[in-house]
Amino acid sequence: MTYTGDVQVGGPADVRELPALTICKLAVGPFDNNAYLLRCARTGEAVLIDAAADSDRLLALMGDQPISIVVTTHQHGDHWQALEQVTKVTGAQVIAHPLDAPALPLPVDRAVEHGDTISFGEITLEVIHLRGHTPGSIALLYDGGEAGIHLFTGDSLFPGGVGNTQKDPERFNQLFTDVVERVFDRLPDETWVYPGHGKDATLGAERPSLPEWKARGW
Repeated sequence: MTYTGDVQVGGPADVRELPALTICKLAVGPFDNNAYLLRCARTGEAVLIDAAADSDRLLALMGDQPISIVVTTHQHGDHWQALEQVTKVTGAQVIAHPLDAPALPLPVDRAVEHGDTISFGEITLEVIHLRGHTPGSIALLYDGGEAGIHLFTGDSLFPGGVGNTQKDPERFNQLFTDVVERVFDRLPDETWVYPGHGKDATLGAERPSLPEWKARGW
């Protein structure tokens, strides 16, 4: 496997070819956001996770096969700066959690809750609500069978810890609990984690650090 997930703003996308799904990771914008283009290998239909910034680069990544859906993982502005332009050009449906949808710059076409699914082509993503970084933060789970389990976590889970909860103990406890119960307790160590910023991880690499995360409170 040549995919590493190590991308830089201004640099090329890193591409992962699974039997049924192609994953393209691109770093964009002043906050080094990750945007993920997921394309069904069979039908060519695609989803963009977080139209974060640099709409020209995102549209170029799509090429002549535009997307049908943009999923916004949470309400923070660095994750949707290109949302209006991308949807204007592609006509893509906008999806987000209802608790974060009002903060987006345009209406949401579909609101999704914990356990809902998002389908495109022959691919299905499961929505996992991870409360705490924002009220409506979501992760997206793709179970590729023999091709592994792939989890797009937005800003709720990174290598080295959960997302920022502004030192609010209640928010941290909620996010940590959700990440443990809805992610670590359910999914295997081989699960690949694609975060909203920075490098990727696996659950197995992060699992031993859970007690440390809980003790430090961030």
